[in-house]
Amino acid sequence: MIGNTRSASSISEVVDFARSPVRKEFWRIPLSGAFVKGASFLSWFAITSIAFIITQNAVATAEHKIPEGLFIEGYADQLSYTAGDEIAFHLSGVGSVTMQIDRIGATRERVFEKGSIAVSAQPIPDRASSHGCNWPETFRLPVPADWKSGYYEATLTTQDNGGAYVGKNRRTAVGSLFFVVRAAQPGSTSPILIQLATNTYNAYTNWGGHSLYSFHDRDGVQGHRVSFDRPIASQFGKWELPFIQWAEKSGYVLEYAVNSDLEFRPELLTKYRLVLSVGHDEYWSSPMRNHLEKYIADGGNVAFFSGNTCCWQVRSEDAGRSLTCFKQWYNIDPEFRTTDHQTLSTLWGHHLIGRPENQLTGVGFLWGGYHRSHGQFMEGSGAYEVHRPEHWVFAKTDVQRGEGIGGQDTVVGYECDGCEMQWRDGLPFPTGNDGTPASFTILGTCPARWHPGDCYWYEEFPKDRVGAAVMGVYTQGGTVFTAGSTDWSHGLRGNSPVIEQITRNLLDRLSAKRE
Repeated sequence: MIGNTRSASSISEVVDFARSPVRKEFWRIPLSGAFVKGASFLSWFAITSIAFIITQNAVATAEHKIPEGLFIEGYADQLSYTAGDEIAFHLSGVGSVTMQIDRIGATRERVFEKGSIAVSAQPIPDRASSHGCNWPETFRLPVPADWKSGYYEATLTTQDNGGAYVGKNRRTAVGSLFFVVRAAQPGSTSPILIQLATNTYNAYTNWGGHSLYSFHDRDGVQGHRVSFDRPIASQFGKWELPFIQWAEKSGYVLEYAVNSDLEFRPELLTKYRLVLSVGHDEYWSSPMRNHLEKYIADGGNVAFFSGNTCCWQVRSEDAGRSLTCFKQWYNIDPEFRTTDHQTLSTLWGHHLIGRPENQLTGVGFLWGGYHRSHGQFMEGSGAYEVHRPEHWVFAKTDVQRGEGIGGQDTVVGYECDGCEMQWRDGLPFPTGNDGTPASFTILGTCPARWHPGDCYWYEEFPKDRVGAAVMGVYTQGGTVFTAGSTDWSHGLRGNSPVIEQITRNLLDRLSAKRE
């Protein structure tokens, strides 16, 4: 073996020699013998010693790499469940995970905890944003019978001790996902159903690189399809949670659903006297709208404590697990090439659809816009000017005509809906030209306007038009109230006496049994 070796002429050769079987054989050679003599032995000893040190340093360098990132995220296989259903969780992460599930309302109520959940990092498909992650199921959890209807958040936590030799820190990564529990017997605990704006949550989520918006897109382009089978960024805490916290603290019991339940479980509606939309309820499918309009025609009541409501038409696909909306690029929607544009995925108020959201809510975004947002009326009052204080909506408030309400909490803000108005004797009346029902009574207004860039979305929109956030009510079978602003619940969070009383008046009257 020794006869086949040669002197190393470079450091790399020394390292190669040190790692080779030859070195291992060399150390087995006795110190005496014909093959090893004086200086030759010392030479080889020095070479192999240096090689050993270099090799160990190379190994140490590899072990001193900064540890890789720690993460955990996931999604549930459905948006809503009821008692007896099984929730399938799809998780991706590193290490062993603890899951804690809480019902989020006036208080945070812990209902479940599980540790030592084995997870592994899952691949992210290129089309994860539009067609989902397709991650394998991690585990299932049956919904217990004692879980109340509500919004539930699963907090996911994973920990480790960092690297083996460097970065030896106690590290923690936290993720979350949400789902809704519907009442096992709809209407059994409350006559009021709040349906959460989960379509809007999905539309704004850019996980995987794309959403229905270009401003935070990976490639600076706008997506046309978004999937629920990926981690979704909930907007629950911005608008719906303040409303729910106030309602529960005030003694109101609510039962819950999500947007897609209006489409796929319309029978739920018949069990309730009042349906609520709160906050930013922007994306509606045709079946959602059809079912709610029938509910109203049959005598059901709706309160839209929301703005930018039913602005864009979406099409549900994959049994409700994805949404398609081409928005201002409606001319590349495959539906555009057909003769029937009823399900064209663009503005509900677009002339090609001819079904403005005003027909449902009483107001629409085409005659609304922004207030204290998007550079529009940034110094605005954030308040409604009261026009008809004698109306039952204002009962027990002592407000006066011309008075501003809600400004301290900016209840008029962000995105607003309005209607075309004409003024007679100092009071506003709807013209009805935009689809607003003839029985619509305008109770309050606040100036609003589109951003100039948005005007290119709709070729028939005048760029200099000033609209308004319009609060009002109409009756057409059932009674429909609309706030015309995303930010109504901010007044409840701020404990505004007037906004609280108006909300009580609406909940009490519209949820009462019909005589």
